[in-house]
Order: sequence, then structure tokens, then C-alpha cells
Amino acid sequence: MTVETQKNKLTEYKTIYEGGIGEITEKKSRFIATVRPVETEEDALAFLEEMKKKYWDARHNCYVYSVGTNREFTRCSDDGEPSGTAGRPMLDVILGEDIYNVAVVVTRYFGGVLLGTGGLVRAYSKAVQEGLAASTVILKQKGIVLQITTDYTGIGKIQYIAGERSLPILDSDYTDRVVLKLLVPVQEIGCVEKAITEGTNGRAQLEQDGECYYSVIDGEVQTFDH
Repeated sequence: MTVETQKNKLTEYKTIYEGGIGEITEKKSRFIATVRPVETEEDALAFLEEMKKKYWDARHNCYVYSVGTNREFTRCSDDGEPSGTAGRPMLDVILGEDIYNVAVVVTRYFGGVLLGTGGLVRAYSKAVQEGLAASTVILKQKGIVLQITTDYTGIGKIQYIAGERSLPILDSDYTDRVVLKLLVPVQEIGCVEKAITEGTNGRAQLEQDGECYYSVIDGEVQTFDH
């Protein structure tokens, strides 16, 4: 099963920073959801093989993965469960939570009681939700590194603008002049540059010094290539 969406390159998206494991029991059947962040389809396929080896004695290892900010590689599998009762409901949870670059395997140990179509859909959906709840989900934003060179009379205003807009300061250098590097969300770069220019009466020199994705995790700024 393949899902294709026509989206532009995302300026922000939710993804998995650290995977987790969630488990539920329905009518004596165990459903174990393992969540893993993945960057490529090869990562996802390697993860599936790892889970199949780990849970080799299970009745089913159903899976879903979605790779790419346009969901270029999105697949799901019922792995022997009745068609549409496992893989698609798992995918619906991923799409509903709007999470990218993620793979989930739900392992089922059969408990001897049939759950029926509706029961399977609910069980696999709930298992994925539990797995996500046990994972660290973050928001990655696309940012531009803005290098600002100013004299000491302008630094207070720039720090005020950065604080007001919650812009991370990546680096600072205080010599005869002050050089700051701010991380600015790509959609805000125009208004931030305008605010700094007006706030310093045009004395600050502004230079865009690359771009990256970033996230604030436990109060710390983490940067990523994509």
C-alpha cells in the first residue's frame, strides 16, 4: 500500500526523536508496538527485519513506515491479518498525528480468542498510540542562521527582539563589535530582519549564514541537516 501526497518542502514537521515501546492486551492477545525514527526507506526495511528476528515466534509483525517530508516512501502491511485490519489503521494513526520519518512494528502474540474485524482495527490503532506515547515526539522547524554584526549600543535591542520572539542565540562574539548568530524560523526571517534594522536604526549588518532544521528539546536547541 502506497500513500503519495503533494506537499511542498515542509517548514516544520513532527517526527520521532527517540523511539519507544508500548503494549496492550486484548482478549489474551498481546500487541507490542515498537516505534523507531527512520531517515531512509533502507532504515525502515532494516528495522522491520530486526523486529521479525526479535519476535520470530509471534503470529504477526504488522508494520507501517513513512519516510520523507513529502511522504515519498509510505508503506503498511497486515502481515497475514485480515485485509485492512492492521496496516491501514496503523497508518491512519501516523497520518492523524501528522508524524514524519517514522516506522512502527506491532507484534501480535495470539491469545486464542478471535477479535473480529472491528476489534483488530481498534487493537492495532491503540497499540500504535501507546507506542507513540512512549516515544519522544518533537517538532522540527526549518530555520535560517542570521549573523548580526553591531556596535554595543544596538545589542540590547537585538537581545530584546530575540527574547520576545524566542529566537535561539547560537553563538556570540564580543570584541570591539558584537557578532551574534540567531536561529530564525524561515517564515519569520523577513519580519525579524526588518525589526532589527529598524530597532538599530540601520546600524546592524545582517547576513544569512545557511539554514538547518532545529528543535528545542528539554530546553536545549538541537540542529539537524534535514
